[in-house]
Amino acid sequence: MFELKTIGLFLVTALAEIVGCYLPYLWLREGKSIWLLVPGALSLAAFAWLLSLHPTATGRVYAAYGGVYVFMAIVWLWAVDGIRPTLWDLVGSGVALLGMAIIMFAPRTT
Repeated sequence: MFELKTIGLFLVTALAEIVGCYLPYLWLREGKSIWLLVPGALSLAAFAWLLSLHPTATGRVYAAYGGVYVFMAIVWLWAVDGIRPTLWDLVGSGVALLGMAIIMFAPRTT
């Protein structure tokens, strides 16, 4: 159960970070409304808060989170940008997720 909760929290955290960066991108690069900065800032605040909910050492959480972020960015590439991931995108995401799993779920004595 701990593993599912951790992965789910990482997925929601990554989504909050990606949305928080994507909305300002739309304003800066696509000429969309400056008002997108408001939900973008809220999304980034939610990202920071969600990252703080993990019950383990922050350095470990930050390192492992990176693997899930890579995976979610590739999902975003496909779902939002409409670009189908290549085999290498998928392999890289798999390696990143494996790294996350090793960091977060390896047996520890302390």
